[in-house]
Amino acid sequence: MNLDIRCAGILLHPTSLPSCAREDVERWLAFLQAAGIGVWQMLPLGIPLTGLSPYQCASAFAVNPALFPGARADMRGFVGWCRAQRHWLDDYARFIVIKHLQGGAPWTDWPQALRDRDPAKLAEFDIRHADRLYDVKAEQYRTAMQGRAIRTAAAARGIRLFGDMPIFVAHDSADVWAQRHLFLLDPEGHPTVVAGVPPDYFSETGQRWGNPHYDWDAMQADGFAWWRARLRAHFEWFDLVRIDHFRGLVAAWAIPADEATAVHGRWVEAPGAALLQAIADELGDLALVAEDLGIITPDVTALRHRFGLPGMAVLQFAFDAHADNPHKPDNVHVDSVYYTGTHDNDTTLGWWRTLPEPARNEVMRQLGVSDPDAVPDAMIGVVLESRAALAVLPLQDVLRLGSEARMNTPGTENGNWTWRFEWDALAPDVAPRLLQQLQKADRCKTPPKP
Repeated sequence: MNLDIRCAGILLHPTSLPSCAREDVERWLAFLQAAGIGVWQMLPLGIPLTGLSPYQCASAFAVNPALFPGARADMRGFVGWCRAQRHWLDDYARFIVIKHLQGGAPWTDWPQALRDRDPAKLAEFDIRHADRLYDVKAEQYRTAMQGRAIRTAAAARGIRLFGDMPIFVAHDSADVWAQRHLFLLDPEGHPTVVAGVPPDYFSETGQRWGNPHYDWDAMQADGFAWWRARLRAHFEWFDLVRIDHFRGLVAAWAIPADEATAVHGRWVEAPGAALLQAIADELGDLALVAEDLGIITPDVTALRHRFGLPGMAVLQFAFDAHADNPHKPDNVHVDSVYYTGTHDNDTTLGWWRTLPEPARNEVMRQLGVSDPDAVPDAMIGVVLESRAALAVLPLQDVLRLGSEARMNTPGTENGNWTWRFEWDALAPDVAPRLLQQLQKADRCKTPPKP
């Protein structure tokens, strides 16, 4: 995907559509086209393990069928598709069926023969549960064909799809169960260290995510085959993919598994350059975006620049007294994706309403506005008119919604990932208003064709 051309995107996970039915997807694409939007950004499409978070999923390859209910497909291609996907599909189907039969227990608690993948036991399992395994694979096939149809429909309207890939995978996932040698685990399969981030300004105990760390030596020994397959899978769905926590490809915070917080960890280097080169050697130009928010060291920026990857900036983070703040409009460069806020931020209106008075005054001063009610729209204008090649707006900001429409509050467990809009919210004036803003910012050079 070429980010040399100025364009604009909307961030909206499929779960935030009124429904995920094909008719609503088509209607959404029609809205994007009418508004002159060229990019639809989503969150990860995986199957959440517990709760609704798409960042802790049962597989790095499988797509959540609930995102696209009622998906249908010509089954004549099923056998060939299964053959092409067998590097992950067979073990994923086994994982899902065994997990169901074990009452949802994590794979480390399964009977030892299944936990440790005894070949004879797995062969016996495949025969005994052939029908269930078929159903799981067929469901993934229909979902994949639906995704292919959506991408084709989007392309026909001049809309490119932008996906999101968490850097780590969940411990209780088909990937870790099937390829234990690629992760730092003990003999029973439990992580020896887990991922997170160290204490910082926002959290005095850091964040302990709990994902297992990669055994980078093992991954590098086979040319990063699992990673290359993972990227191939994402590019079957998307034109552009964001790598979440990109700094983890340079070094990641490793926390002893028996630690309750992220305080006592250490930085462990990762072979990010070798990994990205292996991916580039296979895929060519890297249509990737580096999520480089937070405290980023020069070596992370150097890796991003070496492979020509755009970074990210968020306008909500821009309003401090530091002239070198990378989120300030003057510091946002062409090789950036610029947001008013992300799925982890409050909506811009909600953020604005909760600022203390001194901070509100500083925001208005930096934006050059005198009317407090004009701030959220002014922020949209700043992002659209910035130098960034791609400007992305959460739909909540386009609709001028408050905190009630927030998608996720990091560090909390309740009330996240549930927001949906209703079609009535897309009043007839929304698309023309947005189109006019994009044309003013030179992000929609010609009105879209009907």
